Amino acid sequence: MSSNLQATHVPSNSFVINIFEPHHCFPKIVQSVLTQIVNQKNLDKLKDYDGVEGLASGLKTNLNRGINGDVGDIAQRKEAFGSNTYRRSSPEKKLFYFVWEALREPTYLILLACAALLLGFEIKQHGLKEGWYDGGSIFVAVFAAIAISAINQFRQNRRLFVKLSKTRYNNVQVDVVRNGTSQKVSMSEIVVGDVVCLKSGDQVPADGLLIDGRNSLLVDESSMNGESDPVEVYLSRNPFLFCGTKVTAGNGRMLVTSVGMNTTWGEMMSSIDSNEQTALKFRLNKLTSSIGKVGLSVTFLVYVVLKFLFFIGYIKDKNGNTEYNGSKPKADVILNFVVGIIAAAVTILVDPITGGLPVGVTLTTYLMKRMTSDHAMDGELSACGTMGFATTICTDKTGTLTLNQMKVTKFWIGQESIEDSGTSVVELLNQGIGLNTTVSVNQSASGSKFQFSGSPTEKAILSWAVSELNLDMEGLKQSCEILHIGAFNSTKKKRGVLMRKRGQNTTYVHMKGAAEMVLAMCSHYYDVSGSIMVLDDVARKKFEGIIQGMAEGSLRCIAFAHKQVTGEENEEGKTQIEENCLNLLGLVGLTDPCRPGVKEVVEECQYTGVNVKMITGDNIFTAIEIATECGILEPNQDMESGVVLPGEEFRNYTPMERMEKVDNIRVMARSSPLDKLLMIQCLEQKGHVVVVIGNGTNDAPALKEADIGISIGRQATEMAKACSDIVIKDDDFGSVSAVLRWGRCVYTNVRKFIQLQLTLNVVALVINSVASVSTGEVPLSAVQWVWVNFVMNTLGALAIATEKPTEELMEKPPVGRTKQLITNAMWRNLLSQAFYQIAGLLTLQFKGEAIFNVSANVNDTLIFNVLVLCQGFNVFALWKLENKTVFEGIPKSKLFLGVIGVTIALQVVIVEFLKKFADTERLNWWQWGVCVGFASGCWLIWWVVKRIPVPEKPFLVGGGAPLPLPLCPHLPDTSFSSMPSELDPAPGAHSDDKVCSGNFESA
Repeated sequence: MSSNLQATHVPSNSFVINIFEPHHCFPKIVQSVLTQIVNQKNLDKLKDYDGVEGLASGLKTNLNRGINGDVGDIAQRKEAFGSNTYRRSSPEKKLFYFVWEALREPTYLILLACAALLLGFEIKQHGLKEGWYDGGSIFVAVFAAIAISAINQFRQNRRLFVKLSKTRYNNVQVDVVRNGTSQKVSMSEIVVGDVVCLKSGDQVPADGLLIDGRNSLLVDESSMNGESDPVEVYLSRNPFLFCGTKVTAGNGRMLVTSVGMNTTWGEMMSSIDSNEQTALKFRLNKLTSSIGKVGLSVTFLVYVVLKFLFFIGYIKDKNGNTEYNGSKPKADVILNFVVGIIAAAVTILVDPITGGLPVGVTLTTYLMKRMTSDHAMDGELSACGTMGFATTICTDKTGTLTLNQMKVTKFWIGQESIEDSGTSVVELLNQGIGLNTTVSVNQSASGSKFQFSGSPTEKAILSWAVSELNLDMEGLKQSCEILHIGAFNSTKKKRGVLMRKRGQNTTYVHMKGAAEMVLAMCSHYYDVSGSIMVLDDVARKKFEGIIQGMAEGSLRCIAFAHKQVTGEENEEGKTQIEENCLNLLGLVGLTDPCRPGVKEVVEECQYTGVNVKMITGDNIFTAIEIATECGILEPNQDMESGVVLPGEEFRNYTPMERMEKVDNIRVMARSSPLDKLLMIQCLEQKGHVVVVIGNGTNDAPALKEADIGISIGRQATEMAKACSDIVIKDDDFGSVSAVLRWGRCVYTNVRKFIQLQLTLNVVALVINSVASVSTGEVPLSAVQWVWVNFVMNTLGALAIATEKPTEELMEKPPVGRTKQLITNAMWRNLLSQAFYQIAGLLTLQFKGEAIFNVSANVNDTLIFNVLVLCQGFNVFALWKLENKTVFEGIPKSKLFLGVIGVTIALQVVIVEFLKKFADTERLNWWQWGVCVGFASGCWLIWWVVKRIPVPEKPFLVGGGAPLPLPLCPHLPDTSFSSMPSELDPAPGAHSDDKVCSGNFESA
């Protein structure tokens, strides 16, 4: 039994050799061969197996009767070639997996171990009723932090899994032939070797080969290659059918060669099975990790110092006696010391480790999602915040910048532009348009409107002919008969039809296609009066100028020509339509209008410092025109400076040249999907945070590679949506601007909360460390610290997140990949606040009892109350992070004021009514006034320090380190990107949007 070897390229620049052994039931063929033939459109390989008939024989399929179809046959085929189901390369992870991953964090393990010891000792000393407070509250805090982390990771993983599972609908019924009978089976039950019957409107359920069809089968492959032109599938040159594509015209049968994950669609699905961190997630994780490490280091240092002080006799008990006097200590003394040192260490650690950063960021992003729901957006929450970093937007054209709704705007007869339908060649034009088309026309129930179905270009031409040239499709079909339909020629981008009027013997050829291609076949042309003129060199140059002028005006130019066929030619015409010495009937120019508001969005992005680049497969003339119309290029901009260039030229640059010139490029024309991917990698390597906007399946690699992928919902393929971080569901391009606004707002609010959290962390570490080293105790209990973190910071996050986007945010330059998350201004603000709070709290710690003539318990309550109120007043100051005015806009935000009010009310309850649980003492009005007065000093500190200038260059990088740069730009080896295309526009021709696009949509 022979085996088949296949080399698969992997990103690590190594090769994995996959060995495929033939199944014992199908010894003549292996899956790798079947995949290679269709995926690469390999006609030579197909001929090696004696064509479709030979493959069918190897698959034990009768092309007329289909497969046997019994239970055993189906089971063998699934065992040999797989089932028609789709899965990720890795199974879906359960919630427990992420909980376990979080539990493996060393800091959490240390904290839980210490909390367990503390809980045991406290229960032993004070009993279960009161001894669980400190240890139990720490357990609750740690488990809450773990739960939040695990749930966030689980939701992100689940989101991608659900999106991918929705890309196919396995309950769709498909017509197949099994054991000589036609039957309907679920799409998921299709197997290799099945004979599937296809008709117009059907989705191709798997990869396969056309067996037969009437003339040809027109297939919309835009979901796979981004082409708006349907591809003509026919036996002789292009029998290949791909899963996920759609039949737009014709009927035929196909032999299934690959199903499920072995199809081109399945390979693309597996290629997007990744879970990269967004820019915002990376920085927040980095910051959280740094905070934990600092907290752990300080805790260990305090532990060592306390142990040293104990053995040198510095630590005293409540009665003022030295706990260790050099003699052998008693067991209860050691026990008390251990309990005290663990309590102090855990209390120091509980703030930075279980701090409110994960909680606050989660609440901020979820609140932003609720607010952005008005803009009909869906996607990864952190991606919205990552938009605050964005420096460059790379966008597709068709269906993104434009509506993908073609419309005829220019009509030429001879060398004159015609504004009305009054032309002497209208009858011939109607024949050429109405008979040489793949569009179906139906009248509405009222009979007043026509409905067209087919490709955008074909629909636009036929709709124009019906409305402007009074084309009567039913009358035309009754008066004329079609003798032969020529196959679409992908090289010359034209299609012909042989016809004659009923009752007559005269036969005509009608040709329609790319204007420059049809023009080359013509020897004469009709002028506006209907006279036939010789197409000499002078006239030909004028027509070429007209065609180029339309291309420069972003119009797709389609030409119509005809010719009467003689009797001798007619005999040949039965198998081959004449393609020379035609008479040019006319030219039409079609435009794909830009989406409403595109120019305004582009201008707003540019105003904010975000560069917008268009990457398209169009020719340079059309790309320049569309880019100028959208505002990406300035009118009359110098094109010699490398602002516009073809994708091939960019591809052929050396890596150094690409890195030098990529920033200057505004438009890349004639580009392939790999050119787009290469540009994105270069931009990321240069430090840009890149947003990609695309809708096609062929955009999937770019959408996945980019920092943020955005798809326009209604026209986006399922694969594009699955690869996107954000989906704009209402098809409004203006929502891109909204995403940018909200992204900057989320990013700014996250920075505010980071500043609030870090201020508290610094204060907590310093106060606890100094107090524990100097007195052997910490001023606040673990319960109080848990309250400060989880209640105070949760409500603080809600208060901060209530601010909506402002124009001020859009006036600032983008953050980018290399700028620090914590700026110098933030360090200035948080350190000044921390210094003020530390100074006041240490004063209370060491002199509070004497200054206010209160007991130690009341003094500790004052410290706790001041600390909480300081954070509340700090939230007010953070409302406008960089404004010198503290209270600007606050009176208008009822939600903000409500959250602050609830926070103060809860603090009153904690202090006044939860004495045993929170270890507090009730305060009188004067003491409350002292606390509020000191906390309000935070406003004065803010007012002063915001006027102190700081340099832009960062002087502290901890936690705010720049994002890691991607690997050196490379061209990944993806099966779908290497799939050859039949369509390759000639220079000067208008393609739809991709490099492989054709000029003519009746393929």
